[in-house]
Amino acid sequence: MTADSGQPKIAPSPPVMDVLATGLGLVESPRWHAGRLWFSDWTAGRIHTIDADGHLDTVVEHRSLPLCFDFLPDGRLVLVSTPERALLTLEADGSLSTYADLAGLSAYGCNDIVVDGRGNAYVNGADFDFATGPPAGGRQPGFVALVRPDGTATRVTDDLAFPNGMAVSADGRTLVVADSYRSELVGFDIADDGTLSGRRVWAALGTDNPDGICLDAEGAAWYADVPHQHCVRVTEGGEVLATVPVDRGAFACMLAEASDLHIVGARWPGAAGLTTYADWDGRVWRVAVPVGGAGWPAR
Repeated sequence: MTADSGQPKIAPSPPVMDVLATGLGLVESPRWHAGRLWFSDWTAGRIHTIDADGHLDTVVEHRSLPLCFDFLPDGRLVLVSTPERALLTLEADGSLSTYADLAGLSAYGCNDIVVDGRGNAYVNGADFDFATGPPAGGRQPGFVALVRPDGTATRVTDDLAFPNGMAVSADGRTLVVADSYRSELVGFDIADDGTLSGRRVWAALGTDNPDGICLDAEGAAWYADVPHQHCVRVTEGGEVLATVPVDRGAFACMLAEASDLHIVGARWPGAAGLTTYADWDGRVWRVAVPVGGAGWPAR
């Protein structure tokens, strides 16, 4: 009984979730673009689109771990290729062409990408062997790099333990980076030339490990968490507004312009099993939420 009203306290009902697809591999990097959800299946080496009825189309086949992508302002898909150590664009004839050379950023390749409204791409990487884990010590080798529209790539911040999902605010002035190993969302001010300053903890997340993220029209962030198997909506400053549980690792989430949150998840075997595990049972869910998406990744 509550002290103020004398009425029973009713627990909130779990959200109603639609399962749009099952039986996939390690699914990641969801993007809402041109009225459809796009996402990658890392273990299959494919990028798919999926419609509201769950019909899948494969738009890219490219073997890469990771296989993260976004969209340039001209509408071209741009993906992070570990084998090529480059950003590649999907051309109108279905071919992939080199957009930017990333070889100078890290010997271990890059991870996630977000492209803002001016065509600046931000890519990140942990800069260590994922299978063996991060180096000891407080300062960590993870970084974010700026890839300008002319293809030049320059590191613009460092000392991230494991940089994962990234998002840019609707006004184009703030970059938010999920640092999975430090359990925080990190904020940066974006200058006119795309460089970063004003580093701060945008939200401390306790013991959660944020992976893929997106921002909504009220300025809050949604983040996915693999080990804790949920997605969480949080304000700048760390107030938790909503939690959506799932039955396996939540790798990333993406809002549509309207009130739909899309979640991609799979059964996670741990770093040691990444290249040999087969029973991922990757899934795509859709759940209604109060506020639609804003900013970037692409829409």
